Amino acid sequence: MAQKRIPLRMCAICRERHPKREMIRLAKSADGEVSVDDTGRKPGRGLYICHEEACMEKALKGARLEQAAGVKIDPEVREALKERAAHES
Repeated sequence: MAQKRIPLRMCAICRERHPKREMIRLAKSADGEVSVDDTGRKPGRGLYICHEEACMEKALKGARLEQAAGVKIDPEVREALKERAAHES
């Protein structure tokens, strides 16, 4: 019997690997717009953040998230990320 492989993704902040379903996904579209992806199926480049409190603080306060995405992150996206993190914890 074949075992199911759990897809792992790397956190853009701490660079640790976690199961994909345990992370928050951001999607960067072809035109450079970044949005929180609640479904995990939005088209575009995926960027994942784990639920560690330190990672969330770094993602929301510093420029680390923008460096990982390669574009400026809108304040609305940061607010949506903050709400999503509060809801998940």
